[in-house]
Amino acid sequence: MSTHDLDYLSGFGNYFSSEALPNSLPIGRNNPQKAPRGLYAEQLSGSAFTAPNSENLRTWLYRIMPSVQRSGHTPITHLTLRSGPFDEVPPTPDQLRWDPLHQPIKQTDFFDGLFTVCGNGDPQSRSGSAVHLYVANSPMKDRAFVNADGDFLIVPQRGALEITTECGRLWVEPQEIVVVPRGMPFRVGFSDATVAGYVCENYGEHFVLPYRGPIGANGLANQRDFLTPVAWFEEVSRTTQVLMKFQGHIYSATQDHSPFDVVAWHGNYAPFKYDLRRFNAMNSVSFDHPDPSIFTVLTSPGTREGTANVDFVIFPPRWMVAEDTFRPPYYHRNIMSEYMGLIHGVYDAKPSGGFVPGGGSLHNCMAAHGPDAAAFKGASEAELKPHYLADTLAFMFESALVYRPTRAAMETETRQKDYLACWAGLSAHFRR
Repeated sequence: MSTHDLDYLSGFGNYFSSEALPNSLPIGRNNPQKAPRGLYAEQLSGSAFTAPNSENLRTWLYRIMPSVQRSGHTPITHLTLRSGPFDEVPPTPDQLRWDPLHQPIKQTDFFDGLFTVCGNGDPQSRSGSAVHLYVANSPMKDRAFVNADGDFLIVPQRGALEITTECGRLWVEPQEIVVVPRGMPFRVGFSDATVAGYVCENYGEHFVLPYRGPIGANGLANQRDFLTPVAWFEEVSRTTQVLMKFQGHIYSATQDHSPFDVVAWHGNYAPFKYDLRRFNAMNSVSFDHPDPSIFTVLTSPGTREGTANVDFVIFPPRWMVAEDTFRPPYYHRNIMSEYMGLIHGVYDAKPSGGFVPGGGSLHNCMAAHGPDAAAFKGASEAELKPHYLADTLAFMFESALVYRPTRAAMETETRQKDYLACWAGLSAHFRR
């Protein structure tokens, strides 16, 4: 399947209406005495009822059976999925880096293949975020996952995903992302032998486009490039397991019909995808290296203006033209905490290896980081002609809260115990 097999509605945060069958949406009334085609009307709210108009998120779903017809929820255990508060092990000021997850030996779907690396905050306070990896070799069959704790921002690294939601289906390839909002069931399928990638679970305010400031009305991620699915439904009578994450715990329930039986919907609370190749990068055309905030795709605002609960930032292919400038990311210590991943290619600050596609690194609040020894030497001696960084796509989940690693992430054999050695080759060049 390719992306052209599915239809989409475009625009970030727009109010949409979509129906899989004609005359399925009521006209003039959201909740009529009798909905068209014998459907049930059900509202999904992503904000308080009294939120300001610009922040009020809700979608009306017109479905074959209402969501209430489901068995009670039974607690279950997930071996590698964790949630806030993150207190399994003390946080460390050390820089951390991991290789990609190993391929599963037994059949593993997206839900079972989730592995939590680190997190901050907790779902109860509706602040913070968690970083998960996923690796899977089997599509989800007669299963759906509902996250009542936060939004799921999924970043495929290997293999394309078919994500089925109440609003329709999305086909998401590497170099694209998808956001499934809090409380919406979804199912992950795929046709590749294995898939792998990253997830940012956002407990805080929903993701929005960043404030562009002096950049103006255009640039970075444009609203028109975000795609939302059109209505699609399945009418089946077989048992479906519904897995729910609620206040950090996992529960299982069953129902005798598909949760994806929504024939029509209208609203502004819906899943969406975005092609990272459409990001319009901004950069310096004179001198100096701008801060990485110029590469922000989406942000979850924090309580203090300009300080994010979590940002999603990318480092895409781009021209480097700054004169008399050290062009890779500069050495720095930051009040924010940064988890970085690599989708493909080479990150310009780590050309010596170790930071590979599917792996990741964590540089917490005030942990010094920057280019490895080879990157420093190469950039310091390079002839500063215009240069196009072509084979690269890295990203960062950046948060105002400290990321606390899980016990599994600290003890896994994929953690690189020798990460600090990448800076061992740096030497003093000071002259009096």
